[in-house]
This record gives sequence, C-alpha cells and structure tokens, in this order.
Amino acid sequence: MATDTHPDPPTDTHPGPPTEARTEALPEARTDRRGGAVRRADALRPARLRPRDVVTVGAVGLRTRPLRAFLSALGIAIGIAAMVAVVGISSSSRADLDRSLAALGTNLLTVSPGSTMSGGQARLPDTAEEMVARIDPVYAVSAVGKLTNTKVYRTDKIPEAETNGIAAYAARTDLRATLGAKLRAGAWLNGATSAYPTTVLGATAAERLGIGQVGPDTRVLIGGRWFTVIGVLEPAPLAPELDTAALVGWRAAEAELYFDGRPTTIYTRSQDSAVESVASVLGATANPEAPGEVEVSRPSDALAAQQAAGEAFTGLLLGLGAVALLVGGVGVANTMVISVLERRAEIGLRRSLGATRGQIRTQFVAESQLLSALGGAGGALLGATVTAGYALSQGWPVVVPPWALLGGLAATLAIGGLAGLYPALRASRLSPTEALAMP
Repeated sequence: MATDTHPDPPTDTHPGPPTEARTEALPEARTDRRGGAVRRADALRPARLRPRDVVTVGAVGLRTRPLRAFLSALGIAIGIAAMVAVVGISSSSRADLDRSLAALGTNLLTVSPGSTMSGGQARLPDTAEEMVARIDPVYAVSAVGKLTNTKVYRTDKIPEAETNGIAAYAARTDLRATLGAKLRAGAWLNGATSAYPTTVLGATAAERLGIGQVGPDTRVLIGGRWFTVIGVLEPAPLAPELDTAALVGWRAAEAELYFDGRPTTIYTRSQDSAVESVASVLGATANPEAPGEVEVSRPSDALAAQQAAGEAFTGLLLGLGAVALLVGGVGVANTMVISVLERRAEIGLRRSLGATRGQIRTQFVAESQLLSALGGAGGALLGATVTAGYALSQGWPVVVPPWALLGGLAATLAIGGLAGLYPALRASRLSPTEALAMP
C-alpha cells in the first residue's frame, strides 16, 4: 500500500539576518487565546504629530486668512506694546533720576527755620552756620538768606505787581560747590564780585526775565538797585528754590539791600554713612535754645516721593495695558471660534483620514498660540521701540527690563492657550460624518 510522503520543505542555505535585526524590522507578534498571531497594538495607533508638524498644521489657518489673523494679532500687540512701553519709560525715567542723584549726591541736608510756639515764623541764630560746621561728619556748609520785600525786574518800566515769582537771595560764595550746581553761562560769585552789585540768576528766573547771555551790559533791577548779571545756573534738582532766584553776594546784600545777615536755609554735606545721625542732631545744633523751631529735610527724599508718585501713575497705565491685552485675547478667541465654524469640512476630512480628537485639539490650540505669539512678539518690539524713542528724546538712558519682554511673551502664550481652548474642544468633538455633512 502506497503511502503519501511529503517532502521536507526546502531549507534555505543562505543565512538570514541576525535575530535582533529581524525583531526590529518586523512588528512584534504575540499569540491570542486561539493560538493565532496578531500584530502589536502599537502598530495600529495613528502616527504622532512631531513639533514641526504641529507648527505646520497650526499655521494653515493663519496663511489662508491673513487679514483676519493680522487684525487679531494686532489687538494682542497693542496690549503688549502698551505694557512694555509703560514699564520701559518708567524704568528709563527712574534710571535717569538715579543717575542724577548719584551725580548730585544724596547726602545733602538742609536746615531752615520753622514755626514758633505761637505760630509765627522762627529765625535761625546768627551762629547757626558756625555751629553746624562743627559737626564732625559734616564736611561742607553753605547758606542763603532770603531778602524779604525785594522784587526783581528786567527794567524799571515793568509794573510793580508783575514780579514773575522771582525771589532775591543773599548767597555764600561756596554755595555752588556745596550744591553741585552747574553754570549755564557766565561765572559764579567770588570773593571780589560778591561785594559788588552783581547777581547770578537761576535757570527759570533767567527765562522769565528774557536773559540768555551775560555781560557788562546785562542788568536787572533788584530792590530798586541795578545789578549786573554775571552768570546763569542750570536747573538745580536738589535746590529747586534757586531756579526762580536772583542770587547776590552776602556782603553786597548787606550793603545794598539792607540784609540782616541771618541765613534762612543752611545746606550741609556729610559722609554718606552718617547722614541719618547728622540729621538727628542738626536741629539742636543749629538752634540749641529752640530745636523744635528748626526744620531739617533731605531734598533727595522729595525726589524719591516724586518717583513714588510716578510709580503709582505707572501702575494705572499698566492696568490700561492689561485691559487692552484682554481685549486682544477676546479677539483671538472670536477668530478661533469663527475658524472652527468655517473649517468643519476640513476637520471632518482630517478625522476621516485618521486624525484623532487630540490631534484636532492640538492643531487649533497651536494655531491660537501662534496667532498670539506673533502679536506678542510684534507688541514687544513696538513697545521697546517706543521706549527707546521717548527716552532718547528726553536724554534718558534707554532701559527695557528683560522681565517685561519675557513677561509680555509669556502672557500672550497664556492668553493664546486660553483663547484657543474652547474652539479646540469644540472642533475635536465633531464626528467625521457630522462635519462632512454640514454645508
């Protein structure tokens, strides 16, 4: 009886690739309950979007609707530009103030008469300057004496009531060095000119009197006497009362204008480390008999208060910038919602070709963040440009804090994510058949 014999299968005489290589090249197999081989589950999953792909699909909506994208990004840009410009201009102004204070010094203290117990105007003793100069940490002392009932006029043809708010002061020859004041034109009072009818005008006083140059023929009328203008000062930030003053020599004031020789303001410079301790003893030193009738002030504190007021105003402007940024975010959200409504067919087609809900969400969130990032980058650049232009026009150093730029960009990304979240969720919930069936 014949038996069917089955020949052995042919054996491949050529060696195959290593086992490890075959395992990597072919999908890993496993056996189900019936013993059949099935493919690995990971092989059936849809392809993942790489970061480059996310950017590509997110930019589709921006390229197809450039005008709408530009207008939406513009809202974000205006808000970021406002915030960066406000912070930048404020920082530039503060840097200029710090630079000025560093040049002038913050160790200037002033002593002036206060009020008496009865409410009248107190007076400093004749020995106040000498006593203040004996304080060990004090290395510079100077003074001015206000000339009461002494008016300053350009000519004798001006009505007496039109004083232009200019006051006359007797000044020590070392006043300019003590204050660090600078001359705009001419020369300062010295040992010779301070005994004669000569005057140095403050910056504002010279402008009000219409005096731009000095010389032997430039004269002003002070207390009914003609004084030759020998100099004009630059603005003095630490002694603003001198900007509207006509300063005459101490001896000339006594001889020509009936000055009693009593100082009304004493300026002192002391070691930086001892400013607070000097301030605590100045009143008692200047007037030992009535220290409560002496006012001691630090002019740099007034500038610091001015800076604090400027910071409050800056906070208000930042609030307005935040409102503009919020409006821009609403514009981005509106654009994304409309984009979802108009692109249902595209969403359905992508879903039918295998795109998952997560990929659809990623696409629209990426589009929203790209839109916001473009607006944020443009706004940061615009804000920095405005800051630089304004600061240079004012002669300030240009300061744009990095945290303002980075914070602005971070805010735009956050707003972009929030603005695109709802439209992205709405787009991902559309089924392929529903999206393709919609007109």
